Amino acid sequence: MVKNLKYLFKGSLALSAASLLFSCSTGYQLVKANRAEYNINKNLAVDSSIIKSYLPYKTQLDAEMNQILGYSEVEMVKSNDLPETVLGNFFSDAVLAEALKTDPTIDFSMPSTKGGIRVDVPKGAIKLSNIFELMPFENELIAFTLKGTDVQELINFIAATNGQPVAGIRLKIKNKKPVDVFIKGKPFDPQKTYRVLTSDYIAGGGDNALGFKNPIEKKVLGLKVRQAIINYVKANQAAGKTLNPKLDGRIVND
Repeated sequence: MVKNLKYLFKGSLALSAASLLFSCSTGYQLVKANRAEYNINKNLAVDSSIIKSYLPYKTQLDAEMNQILGYSEVEMVKSNDLPETVLGNFFSDAVLAEALKTDPTIDFSMPSTKGGIRVDVPKGAIKLSNIFELMPFENELIAFTLKGTDVQELINFIAATNGQPVAGIRLKIKNKKPVDVFIKGKPFDPQKTYRVLTSDYIAGGGDNALGFKNPIEKKVLGLKVRQAIINYVKANQAAGKTLNPKLDGRIVND
């Protein structure tokens, strides 16, 4: 009798579990849906509760972004048409100077393309917001050891695109090809290897950049492009210097 009750109890449990499983799996069905459109424009009434929610964060963000990092004696203007610009020189020199503190073996840099430099930098006070607008991306700096043939590919790209922001290298462009190339003051030698600084975006072929597919070695510096520029402006300010970048003929059309 006890044995029969035992089997009966197990059977009841199994039946209850099965019933619960099927009842849970039925779920709900959507029988009606309402849709409405809300136009967001100047006629939309102000929602004070939303403003109250975000205002403390906006106040803190504004205070941070309005910090003055340093000063510039000139306006730095963006241009995609010129082989060399004051803004491009500032950008590249700043990034290279800060990267050399981590890796002094770097020979030259192309930390961005002209398209990657987003806005002008004003004359006078340079705020943190100016640098975030100039470089809004989270790109990391990487130092590559490249064969001379790969460096040649990169130099060809620079010439074919009528110049890019560079530092530590000088060249002339003739019929969209590079001539008279000098790296750290010495003639470029395709038989040598070079240490080249760029961003992870450019290294991955961003903006169709060439030369970084088969590096001998690569080293992630743990420094973002934007942070390098911020550090550079702050360092000049701490040293009592104002920024005064100039055109120096590092890339010219022959």
